[in-house]
Amino acid sequence: MIDRLEKEVDMLERHLEVLRMVIDSEPIGIVKMSNETGYPHHKVRYSLRVLEEETLIEPSSQGAITTDRTSEFVDELDGKVDTVVEKLEGMKIENAAEIES
Repeated sequence: MIDRLEKEVDMLERHLEVLRMVIDSEPIGIVKMSNETGYPHHKVRYSLRVLEEETLIEPSSQGAITTDRTSEFVDELDGKVDTVVEKLEGMKIENAAEIES
């Protein structure tokens, strides 16, 4: 159960790293992203597809570029991550208290 969560977090981390690269270096292509991150081409391609489905990036003839929605997503990201972290912390505390009783 936790293994699946860890895999999802790792994948989200990769998606966000790819998004960060697009924001910093747009337009940017798969080969450059793969070389700079060390991720295989197919994983970068998958992250780009996910980001495109979320309308955070779009393809161009020179590579991936941001969309009008990217800035709003980035502005809200920290708050959403904090909310998830709080939920996870709450789960950790509850479980520790249950074991001690």
